[in-house]
Amino acid sequence: MGAIIKTPEEIEKMRVAGKLAADVLNMITPHVKKGVTTDELNTLCHNYIVDVQRGIPAPLHYGHPPFPKSICTSVNHVICHGIPSDKKLKDGDIINIDVTVKKDGYHGDTSKMFVIGKPSILAERLIRVTQESLYKAIKLVKPGVRLGDIGHIIQQHAEAHDYSIVREYCGHGIGATFHEDPQVVHYGKPNTGDVLEAGMCFTIEPMVNAGKRYSKILPDKWTVVTKDRSLSAQWEHTLLVTENGVEILTWREEESIEPIIQH
Repeated sequence: MGAIIKTPEEIEKMRVAGKLAADVLNMITPHVKKGVTTDELNTLCHNYIVDVQRGIPAPLHYGHPPFPKSICTSVNHVICHGIPSDKKLKDGDIINIDVTVKKDGYHGDTSKMFVIGKPSILAERLIRVTQESLYKAIKLVKPGVRLGDIGHIIQQHAEAHDYSIVREYCGHGIGATFHEDPQVVHYGKPNTGDVLEAGMCFTIEPMVNAGKRYSKILPDKWTVVTKDRSLSAQWEHTLLVTENGVEILTWREEESIEPIIQH
């Protein structure tokens, strides 16, 4: 199966779903603070998606075993797929909130890092470098570029700061299905891999560890943590390859990158 090229009608639906996912992160931002539980954040996001946006939180009941919550909350050494719980956030914690909204049959998928109180220098730097690696990759996206080029620029930037790239989890094609082809890995060699074409939609979502790249899955079969318990950071956007560049479908106004990048 190759990448599914989206029709103009499908692209419009992807734009709507992407904006809704970004709006969830905007909505939740003021609530992410010391003393709140990740389950409380989950409830706020769930209710907003269902009651206000009239959408579907795609992670809920997804996969095997079914994911039990509506968002992923990955705290500190959790790489991805953290399950919201009654544990309270405390000063110095870092957390990734990953949101996927399904609307009119199409998906928007995005995640953002948050810091509780004052971050350590290590945490602040890890978060910044991970976001930079995402932005560097996004700026490359246009027809004719290959997926290996995207993986390479992310790997190069992270490793230049002595961080490591998680290899077991990757970005993915997205549309009417939550996870489609192609797989978008965050490491690789230039001029290898699938060639990008206008109309492709996919996520880039680098997971970067402060320590070694190795991960393990907890007994809940979902939560992925760093084996050495080092901090991990992740940022994610859903992207559309345009005729001459890229459109960030999950762009937020707070960001220091343009929503549409022409080449």
